[in-house]
This record gives sequence, C-alpha cells and structure tokens, in this order.
Amino acid sequence: MRRYWYYPGCSGHASARDYQRSVALISPALGLDLVEVEDWNCCGTTAMTSVEPRLSVVLSARNLALAEEAGGRADLVVTCNSCYAILRRAQEQYARRREVRAEVDEALAGIGRRYSGTVRVRHLLEVLVRDVGLDALRERVRRPLSGLRLAPYYGCLLGRPRNDFEDPEEPLSMDRLLEATGATVVRFDRKSKCCGGALITTHEEAALELVREVLSEAAAREARAVVTACPMCQFNLDAYQAKVNAAFGTRLRLPVLYFSQVLGLSLGFGASELGLGQRFVPVGGVGKL
Repeated sequence: MRRYWYYPGCSGHASARDYQRSVALISPALGLDLVEVEDWNCCGTTAMTSVEPRLSVVLSARNLALAEEAGGRADLVVTCNSCYAILRRAQEQYARRREVRAEVDEALAGIGRRYSGTVRVRHLLEVLVRDVGLDALRERVRRPLSGLRLAPYYGCLLGRPRNDFEDPEEPLSMDRLLEATGATVVRFDRKSKCCGGALITTHEEAALELVREVLSEAAAREARAVVTACPMCQFNLDAYQAKVNAAFGTRLRLPVLYFSQVLGLSLGFGASELGLGQRFVPVGGVGKL
C-alpha cells in the first residue's frame, strides 16, 4: 500500500460527502492508503483569498505544517480543485516572497508550529494516473463501461497555477483515466472553462450562462454524463440545471458525476455504495451499467 496524507477540505465533509465516500472505496482497492491529516482547517478558498489573501496563505500553511509534522516529506493528497489551487498557491508565495514567508512563520510560531516547504500537494487524479498508472487501472477493471459516453470536465483550477501535471488549456489526465474504464470520452472543448464557481451566489445570471455553455456542449456531443473532479463544479452543473432550463428555454438533464465514482463503477462497486443517488439530476441508467 502506498501511504499519503489526505486533506478532504470543507466540502468533503459537507456537500461532497458522496465524493469522499467513493474515494474511500476506490483507494484501498487500488493500493492507496489515504490518512486524513488530524485537525485540518479550511484552506482559505476563493472567498478568503479575495478578502484577506495573506490570511488565506496562513490558513493553508497551517495545513501544510500539520502534514509535515505527521509525515515529513510525504505527499498531501487533495480531491478538491479549489483546495489544490489554494494550497499550491500558498506554497509558491511562501517560497518566492520573503515578506509572505516572514508573516507565515510569525503566525505559525504563535501557535507552536512551523512550515519548511517539504510537503508536495497533489491531486488524487494525478496520483491515480502517475503513481497507480493507467495500465494498472485497466487491469483492475471488473465491469468495463463500454458504450458509456462521458464528457470530462476539469474546470478552470486544476491547471492553474501552472504545474507539471495538467495543461491549463488542454488537460488530458481525466480523459485517459475514463478511457481506462472502457468508457468513450467525447470531444469537449469547454473542458477547462469556468462554470461560474462562487459567482453563482453574487451574479447568478452570468454564472447560469457559463453553466449553460458547458452543459449544452456536453449534450451536443451526446454524452450521457458529465464527469468532474471539483465539488463546486459538480454542484453548479448539477443543482442549477433547472434554473438554466427556465432561463434559456433549454431541456438539459445531464447527470454530473465525480471521476472517482465512474472509476468505482468500473471496479465493481455498486451505485448506492458510491453515493450516486445523491444528485439533483438522477443518474438513472448510468449507474446500472
């Protein structure tokens, strides 16, 4: 078993509990031991970075310090795209900006902690593709998802800030993972476009238009479901389809799944085990393959 420290993020214990349930199922089946970091806190997310950017860095640095204390150079795995981006951004600012480093060191010292920059922040998608490997994933497939047309939706944060894992404009890791399950991955030009994110709470009309664009292309490509790696993206694309239909006169009705749930189906887990019943748009036949 490969051991990693695990940061579920706030949504993992709330709106995206089904995501975490599926991650908890597939991880040991694929030889991954994800150990949750004790006493973790919110990473600061988009709201905090907009209002108090330095405090956001401090909040993220505390999580990184906890992971260091727990396991030295062990990797810290996250499943939320926003957490991934925020934690990595905090690392970069700490490493490159002397004044940020001084503030973080002072704040952490005040609570008896320190951060030295040894932990690598990694998305679970990267761990599956690179550490487990696509060949190993194919070998573990028990129920090939043949004939299932899927639209991979990465959102705007997985490749930003730039990293050595994903291209911000043309990401491919989820495409390859879904193909390893036997599913058909459709061409999806809006795969890395923004879904509106938290804009849905302040400028709903603009966010609904972004949601419409993403879902409309998936429908035009004849996808049976959209697959994502981000709790905010999943919620926006799933929960607001009725509002999009009312606002634009569309008839969109596409299930929005997490990549871990799709992978879980191919590994032989049941739809209910993977939390596929917790959707605004019913999964229907997708979970019965």
